[in-house]
Amino acid sequence: MVILVTGSKGLLGNDFCQILSKNHRVIALGRDELDITRPETVDKVKNYSPDLVCHLAAYTDVDGCEKNPEKAFEVNGQGTRNVALGARKARVPILYLSTDYLFDGEKKEPYKENDSPNPLNVYGRSKLEGENRIMEILQDYYIVRSSWLFGVSGKNFVDTILKLAEEREVLQVVADQIGSPTYTPDLAEALQKLIDLGSFGVYHVTNSGSCSWFEFARKACELAEVTNCRLEETDTERFPRPATRPSYSVLDNSHFQGVLGCSIRSWEEALGDYMVMRKSVQDG
Repeated sequence: MVILVTGSKGLLGNDFCQILSKNHRVIALGRDELDITRPETVDKVKNYSPDLVCHLAAYTDVDGCEKNPEKAFEVNGQGTRNVALGARKARVPILYLSTDYLFDGEKKEPYKENDSPNPLNVYGRSKLEGENRIMEILQDYYIVRSSWLFGVSGKNFVDTILKLAEEREVLQVVADQIGSPTYTPDLAEALQKLIDLGSFGVYHVTNSGSCSWFEFARKACELAEVTNCRLEETDTERFPRPATRPSYSVLDNSHFQGVLGCSIRSWEEALGDYMVMRKSVQDG
């Protein structure tokens, strides 16, 4: 297939394009090649003559969205509408990456695809608007919600923690927010399997298992053999951020597993691979 990918230079986009290019022809577009907020996006998408549009471009700075809601909805809402209209004009389906932050965390057990969204922050609301625009405009789509992404192609929580651990003797990390860390190469492979199968719908896709940010940080420091910094648990109230996060946003992967007949490995195993890859990149 000819697959057009927006946001190809992002944290997931780079890994996704590498994996897709093994079996498909990929048109990898960054913001310089395709500004999704501009109306001409609709015609540009059609002009590339794709068989599928994978829409990964987004404004993902959660606190930035809270401070600048107009930009959040311009990119994640209106921008997604433009891409969806382009896909409709080209008569092709779309794959859209969404988020666990659609949910409010009140459920306290893994969220299924048919659970009602109730986002607590602007980022979540803007991504939900993107979902709604796709469902209104297109009949054939993959909407994939994931969470807590980490990988070598962009800024992520693991790198931030390890950098801070080098600089401080004590590091406090929140322990009352629970989610599922997701390694971008694993997510990219899962997305390719969905595309190759051709089973449209809404899916929750993360690495298996869940943890708090504190547990995630502790495991990363353990694997990196950090010895000069002590991690301490703290809670969200003591670590205020502009955007409210759900206290629990674990996604239930059973629908994906049932359709694909496979599961995704644990976040701990994926983190181990990431640490090896990270060191390789740092060493050149």
